[in-house]
Amino acid sequence: MSAVRAVIFDCDGVLTDNGSSWQNIHDYFGTENLETLERFLNGEISDDEFMADDIRLWTEVQPEIHREDIMRCYSGITLIPGAREMVRALQSRMVFVAIVSAGVDVFVGTIADMLKVDDWAANGFDWDEEGMLRGPAPTQVNSHEKGLMVEKLARIKELEPESIVSVGDSSTDLSMMIPGSGFIGFNPARQRAVDAFEAAEVPVVLEKDLRALWPHIFDGEEFPDSGEGD
Repeated sequence: MSAVRAVIFDCDGVLTDNGSSWQNIHDYFGTENLETLERFLNGEISDDEFMADDIRLWTEVQPEIHREDIMRCYSGITLIPGAREMVRALQSRMVFVAIVSAGVDVFVGTIADMLKVDDWAANGFDWDEEGMLRGPAPTQVNSHEKGLMVEKLARIKELEPESIVSVGDSSTDLSMMIPGSGFIGFNPARQRAVDAFEAAEVPVVLEKDLRALWPHIFDGEEFPDSGEGD
């Protein structure tokens, strides 16, 4: 087995204690898209169509939406326990740490900066010069083909697939597992994810602490004691 040189995390529900950065916006505006979400999870509509329908719902409530309105949707969201410690410990071991998320870029970018990860990619919006929402930006991370971004990062960093481990909480996150690479299910968001992880025969961490991933990444090792408090 190759030594692990890269760990690639999903964001929503993995690094942050929120189900979905898209759903957070729905909660803020009092909208819901459950029917569209089900169609999206079933692969019946694309990311672009899904985002466009979300924006349609929000602008029916508030026709003009500023970037700051979107940022307010994430007030009070916290990191998953162990997130800072896990990223720091991986990087101290010279492991490349990235986020590949189909979540909202203004949120994911903030988390990436907070955790000081090495790279990140997410989806988001098109804004005008005054920060007003114009519509969805072109999709950067296809939810059902997240492996395309993992492969891109592998090429850029000259990583062998066998040296990469991805971590996700949803069934679509399994697409991060490019041939030869590893995957760990973490904090599964839905029964759909639990079933998908079981079918894929990947390890699953139910404990809501990212440090619990360590033995799965490093062959039974315990998480290193930094001597610091949480």
